[in-house]
Amino acid sequence: MESSEEEDDLPSIESITPQSKIDSVHQSLTEKGIRKLCCELLDLKDAVENMCGDMRTKYLAFLRISEEAVEMEHELVELRKHISSQGILVQDLMSGLGREMDEWKQSAGDADDSDSFEDNDPLFPNEITDPKSEFLEKIDILLAEHKVDEALEAMDTEERNNQELKGTGDTSSYKSAFMERKAVLEDQLLRIAKQPSVSVSELKHALNGLIKLGKGPSAHQLLLKFYATSLHRRIEAFLPSCSTCPNTFPATLSKLVFSNISLAAKESAALFGDDDNPAYSNKVVQWAEREVEYLVRLVKENAAPSETVYALRAASVCLQDCLNYCKVLEPQGLILSKLFLVLFRPYVEEVLELNFRRARKVIFDLNETDEGLESSSDFVAVLSEFAIASDTTMTDCSIRFMQIVQDILEQLTHVAVLHFGESVLARVLQLYDKYIDFLIKALPGHADEDGLPELQDHTILTRAETDSEQLALLGAAFTILDELLPKSLVKVWKLEVENGGGDGGGDSSNSSSSPSLISSSAPELKEWKRHMVQSFDKLRNYFCLQFVLSFIYSREGLTRLDALIYLTETPDDLHLPSLPFQALFSKLQQLAIIAGDVLLGKEKLQKILLARLTETVIIWLSNEQEFWSAFEDESTPLQPSGLQQLILDMNFTVEIARFAGYPFKVVQNHASVVINRAINIFSSRGINPQSSLPKAEWFTEAAKSAINRLLMGSDEPSEAEEEEYECEEEEEGHIVLPEIDDDEHSESVETSSLSTMDSFESFASASMADLESPSFTDSES
Repeated sequence: MESSEEEDDLPSIESITPQSKIDSVHQSLTEKGIRKLCCELLDLKDAVENMCGDMRTKYLAFLRISEEAVEMEHELVELRKHISSQGILVQDLMSGLGREMDEWKQSAGDADDSDSFEDNDPLFPNEITDPKSEFLEKIDILLAEHKVDEALEAMDTEERNNQELKGTGDTSSYKSAFMERKAVLEDQLLRIAKQPSVSVSELKHALNGLIKLGKGPSAHQLLLKFYATSLHRRIEAFLPSCSTCPNTFPATLSKLVFSNISLAAKESAALFGDDDNPAYSNKVVQWAEREVEYLVRLVKENAAPSETVYALRAASVCLQDCLNYCKVLEPQGLILSKLFLVLFRPYVEEVLELNFRRARKVIFDLNETDEGLESSSDFVAVLSEFAIASDTTMTDCSIRFMQIVQDILEQLTHVAVLHFGESVLARVLQLYDKYIDFLIKALPGHADEDGLPELQDHTILTRAETDSEQLALLGAAFTILDELLPKSLVKVWKLEVENGGGDGGGDSSNSSSSPSLISSSAPELKEWKRHMVQSFDKLRNYFCLQFVLSFIYSREGLTRLDALIYLTETPDDLHLPSLPFQALFSKLQQLAIIAGDVLLGKEKLQKILLARLTETVIIWLSNEQEFWSAFEDESTPLQPSGLQQLILDMNFTVEIARFAGYPFKVVQNHASVVINRAINIFSSRGINPQSSLPKAEWFTEAAKSAINRLLMGSDEPSEAEEEEYECEEEEEGHIVLPEIDDDEHSESVETSSLSTMDSFESFASASMADLESPSFTDSES
């Protein structure tokens, strides 16, 4: 009872929130904040682009308004002239009427001559006829009957023959009446030209009449308006069918627009002589620019969603056709290609960006499906070979990568590649780099969770624990880089293939069959390829580093490659490398056997990989300060045998690469750095390497002999080998550090005579005819 009472006194704790849950909540909130910030930045970017587009549109509208203002000013001047002429006419009428009234009053005062007055009064002529009045009556009749051709011809003849009509002085009553009839004729011609159903021949006839009447600007404006109206009617009739042909409708639209522009330009030149009057040609250019803006707007409004390949194909087709049409129009004085690119480039960039965003989502979110991707592509079978040795998640990711990249590349036309090729290559590089990061996360030892935030929510990565699974990841990434992507780019860039035009098939047993883009034909590909190789090198180097670290360090974190090996161990009369390097040789043998199975036909990758592994061991040793601190410690005694063993281990590592047919020059350079550093340390501690070490040839032969004995499974040297070593030790030679002279550097790869032995088939699988340095190596190689 007492215990129960004590328990009641204690405060009750309903639940305790685990720290992991708190961390996950904070992480989720941070991710949401980042996503929200990214969305806001994208919205801001769209707003800026829209603002820039509005500014361009308003600027062009301002130019049009300025032109209209100039035309309006011209019309106002004409109207002022007309009003002035009408005022002069009214004044003439008033003065003439005043004189006649005075005469009539005088004649009315003479009662005797009243009868004579009626016969001679000019206000009431009976028999006298006026030719000018007859002409005006004739024009009135023709205008009333809408015989514009006859009226125009008669007025033109009268204007040429009558000096009164040619004068620029005071306007007479006849000239004013003539101008009134001329205005009526002009109005009739304008009504004919403005009729919606007017034919081309009727329009040209009416415009010719307006030109004869001196109304060229109005006639030119009517011509452009006619072609604009005709174009818009045809486009409105076509637009409902755009949804049925999302890939090709821009071709039809561009043909309608540019053919209409070409016809208008030809008719303008024929009717108005644009070469003689630049004002007309400038108006044609301005009108054509407005129609190009209209075309771009139509393509954007009627295209499929920007993130689909249909939109990308439509944009590529539109770009190619429009630029071809622009080139055809250039002889007519219409330079429209630059304007079209300025207007259309932002849309193409937007479509490319959204397509590659969709690609990232499809590749890395394996729950996402894209029914448009082809499952029967050639590379599916090539990449599926790596599914035998690795998790299918990684293989599916590789297949999706190539499927969607090829799908995007196939939508590009030649002109699209010409103008946007670098942008496409940059986005492919970014996508491949994220794909490499995706594969790195699947390798052991990687605990970094940033870099690909979209993977954290949708994809659970399975670690590639075994060597075969890890090599399969490398094989898939290398196959994409070395075979599949170049093959796709050859098709799109329409380039030739080196070495006799190979088609870049999947069998890469012969390096000459791998497609290789000619950099001189597409200079941008050279820099792109270099960055792609650097991206793949991240995966290769990470694999090599993890492999070497797992070899150097035990599970307890203790190093197997310790300086004590060279400080405490007794000299080895068998002249074998130290145990860690013997273990390295054995581990490389095992890995080479696995690589021969997993990377079958990928000899180039096998050589690159295994050469990098030997290089990584020496680089680690060169950078391990704790290793060198043991030699530099004054309290630690040094023996010449330790230096000899270290140099032998370095030569042994170089001979491994040389023997197996790997590119060994870089390994040799790093080994020279280690040997030089060791000699300097030993020299500073009072040991003279020149007198205590055998010649460099001794180390080379000892390393070769060690490889031979390790392959044969024997630790005892032959009698000939013993005599050779004894002779070398008796000589008082000086060590010659391995250096690369000009002659040696000019050779691609130098191999040992032991490389033809049948007892080491896994290393000898790299054929001796294919020993040149591969294209995907570090820059220092």
